Amino acid sequence: MGTGTEIGRVRGLGAAKSGVGHWWQQRVTAVANIALLLWFVISLVRMPGLDYASVVLWLRQPVAAIPMLLLIVSVFYHFRLGVQVFIEDYLHNEGTKLLALLALNFYALGGAAAAVFAVLKIALGA
Repeated sequence: MGTGTEIGRVRGLGAAKSGVGHWWQQRVTAVANIALLLWFVISLVRMPGLDYASVVLWLRQPVAAIPMLLLIVSVFYHFRLGVQVFIEDYLHNEGTKLLALLALNFYALGGAAAAVFAVLKIALGA
């Protein structure tokens, strides 16, 4: 077992050089998700009622809407990062891998956009 090709060693490329940023993003979003989900659960527990009107009134406050938007973005981005690793590791056909990654990106972006739109619509009083 070698340490890669000579040109790879010269350029500083290899297995440990390309995935560090991706790994770091997953860890940062995981910590953000824990903190934001804790806020969300505590907020729901402290609400007097969980009916539609109470939740809408709660979500109209900037103190609730902004962390909710951050939670949505963080969860969908973390989801996208995790499923991307799964696709890259277990799909070996390049065409299938490309289609799966495109579908993943459209799904994650579409889901996040729909959730953000819903929160903004409530928060801005539409």
